[in-house]
Amino acid sequence: MKNYLGKKFIQISKYPFLFLLLIWIVFFIQTSYRFNFVKWGVLPRETQGLPGIFTSVFIHGDLDHILSNSFPIFILGLMLFFFYSKIARQVFVWIWLISGIWLWIGGRNNPDYPIYHVGASTLIYGLATFLFFSGIFRKHLRLMVVSALVVFLYGSIMWGIFPLKQEISWEGHLFGAIAGLLVAFNFRKEGPQRFVYEWENETETEADVLETEEERDWKEINDKNVVDNNHNDIKINYIYKKFEDSLPKNFGDDN
Repeated sequence: MKNYLGKKFIQISKYPFLFLLLIWIVFFIQTSYRFNFVKWGVLPRETQGLPGIFTSVFIHGDLDHILSNSFPIFILGLMLFFFYSKIARQVFVWIWLISGIWLWIGGRNNPDYPIYHVGASTLIYGLATFLFFSGIFRKHLRLMVVSALVVFLYGSIMWGIFPLKQEISWEGHLFGAIAGLLVAFNFRKEGPQRFVYEWENETETEADVLETEEERDWKEINDKNVVDNNHNDIKINYIYKKFEDSLPKNFGDDN
């Protein structure tokens, strides 16, 4: 059992770990050799900013920035690959692309000076909302516990989708969160599914049978009423006579 859990942990952790390692390598190169990688971020609505859709998540402005993103991206990545192992890579890539494209379309920019959006926080918000809504959409008890855990650990980050601080790319947070929601809905029928008990299927079958029988009974009653109405179609003929004609012939004789 321990060997299985150890292998399972290594298997699911390699992707989040490699991603985290890569962003730290980029940051180390940037700070050590004083490269300005910020220009590889998303520059909204500018052709030169298109590559940032793919590269911006690896770039961070300073040490505090990368530290604040490292732990959440690793933990949420572990949760994604553990509970949704079959679709984890697809989910990760789709959130990455959708949030990046939307940020390029709708992010802030300034004609006087360019505003580059960098950091892995778009992915963090996307993974958090995916893990939260996916458990709800699937009505899966264990995954709903994961949803509650995400709220407990990272529920407060949702304040980041509001424009409270101008130096923070709240648009990236917002688009990442929406991307996670949409991907969760789109993949709701793929990956782990709620176990359906036999009695649930039996209940549904019985309900269908009862509904069919009820419809048949109503049809028979309606058909019978139509037949009865046809048979009971009685004609009444009224014959009018004068009052004198209706009296007996000897009516009023004194004898």
